[in-house]
Amino acid sequence: MVESMSDTPPKTRTLSFKAETQQLLNILIHSLYTEREVFLRELISNAADALTRMHFILLTDRDVLDPEVELTITIIPEPEKRILRIIDTGVGMTADEMIKNLGTIAHSGARAFIQTLKESNANPNDIIGQFGVGFYSAFMVAERVEVISRSYKPQASSARWISTGHETFSIEPCEKINRGTEVILYLKEDAVEFTQEMRLRQIIKKHSEYIPYPIYLGEDKEPINRQSALWRQSPQQVKREDYEAFYKQFTLDFHSPLFHLHLIIDAPVQVYALLYIPASPERGPLSARNEEGLKLYARKVLIQEFNRDLLPSFFRFVDGVVDSEDLPLNVSRESVQATRILAQLKRVLTNKLIEALKNWAKEKPDQYAIFWQRFGRFIREGIASDEEYGQLLAPLLRFPTLFKPDQWLALEDYILTMPARQKKIYYLLSDSLSSALNSPHLEIYRRHRYDVLLMTDPLDPFMMLRLKKYQNFELANAASEELPPLDTPSEEQDRDLSLLSEEEQNRLIARFKSILAEKVADVRLTQRLSESPARLALPQDSPSQEIQRVYRLLQSDFSFPKPILEINPHHPLIRNLSTLPDEDPLLRLGIEQIFESALLLEGLLANPGEMVKRTEEILLYALRSKSAQE
Repeated sequence: MVESMSDTPPKTRTLSFKAETQQLLNILIHSLYTEREVFLRELISNAADALTRMHFILLTDRDVLDPEVELTITIIPEPEKRILRIIDTGVGMTADEMIKNLGTIAHSGARAFIQTLKESNANPNDIIGQFGVGFYSAFMVAERVEVISRSYKPQASSARWISTGHETFSIEPCEKINRGTEVILYLKEDAVEFTQEMRLRQIIKKHSEYIPYPIYLGEDKEPINRQSALWRQSPQQVKREDYEAFYKQFTLDFHSPLFHLHLIIDAPVQVYALLYIPASPERGPLSARNEEGLKLYARKVLIQEFNRDLLPSFFRFVDGVVDSEDLPLNVSRESVQATRILAQLKRVLTNKLIEALKNWAKEKPDQYAIFWQRFGRFIREGIASDEEYGQLLAPLLRFPTLFKPDQWLALEDYILTMPARQKKIYYLLSDSLSSALNSPHLEIYRRHRYDVLLMTDPLDPFMMLRLKKYQNFELANAASEELPPLDTPSEEQDRDLSLLSEEEQNRLIARFKSILAEKVADVRLTQRLSESPARLALPQDSPSQEIQRVYRLLQSDFSFPKPILEINPHHPLIRNLSTLPDEDPLLRLGIEQIFESALLLEGLLANPGEMVKRTEEILLYALRSKSAQE
């Protein structure tokens, strides 16, 4: 800045902005802010900063101007004049301090900023550093801005700063009796809304509700902001009803939250947070939180209404507020720079939330079971999609099991109930709990007394492509595992006595292959079944069941491999089929029905209509046979 050579009176100094500063002002005013209302937030934040500095000075020094004056912010609209005044009783400024503080934009690397902007053709939000230019957002709504200020230093003189946001600004002496700063905005014609009290209340409520100093509007005798931020209070001093009341006011959700987490952390980053899990993942029609994300505050000033970068996407159902003193803001305060601190903040919040959910599950398993039934799919999604946090989420999983189908069992509890000889954690993928419990794959596990996790959610196959181990135990698909013989061989010996002869076995297999033809890759006998006539197995080189289910759920154009049909030679259906002559129609109907029943249990039956017709034919044969016998 250089002093102008005009005929301005000696007491008034007119200073010129540098050329690049004017260019930068144009960017700030026209390109940076997405909502013009943020100008008021910026000016209130500047006023609060001045009050905070004054507060600390008063702790040790009473030799100041107006030591007994209340630390406040006052907003005075004058609609008839199209003027808005923002007044604080903070530290104030001298003329030289006004030149330095309000002219920071002129020596904060404006030239380098503009050069970078030209070279990269980038969005200003992406590359602006920490310029102290929030004050200049006032020019979005004002055609002229005046700042009248008097320093807290008793002997200092007051001064007035005036600018239209163009080439120059001026500094002149003025009369101001009280300590502090008054910003006067002469509003543009299209900004008259910012003189309406209702509109001002709305903006203050949204952005500056928790500024720690009273904000007065016009003739109001009571402050219009809360001042006290619940999340900055000690958790030991906040009652449960206070948490619930804040949640309902914050979200407009009439139901109490399932869970809340109040965090006050000093390291590795300083953060205050109050996180809630709602009663339902579905947002009501009147919800104030109609988007995903947390409210982000910096020093109790709202920066973003819906920030999606503070938690991983699988925690998008979480509502709440996060407030930090350490956030590096870009020039508009509308977004947070992608820095190491932001990454640390996300990591800290995520780890703390996962740990809190683990503790909640142990301390209040019944409440956690409700959470799991409503929000479990998000945990599955996290394991399936997030490499950084996936393993940390595994203790939060809950499943019904073969021996406890009416309970929600954690992996840790499953391990505690495993027989000593069991070396793996077994699971089964199915379309429903009833289908899983009737799966022929589980029969051998019942005989071994090995429990099996029953996974029936569509996200389970995606999850199991990632989740391979838990506490050094491999997770194995029960449908494809081959279990060792039982420790007590008597059952197997008894079953061996009932086997068909080798000739009968070969004849039976040949019949199945002939009738099913291209529908199967192979047919073979199995000893792992005891109650079911057959089951489907995968050929050795085919994609896993998990991958096949993923393709099926994605409706991908995927050619599924032909299955192997394993038949139980001890089952009455199989033994009776083996006695039928080749020309008996029941032989074909029975074999096709057994195969499609196995497909149905696997969720692979493409045409149920054909199966229904076949069932009717079998019934007719049975009824005719009964009538003939009578």
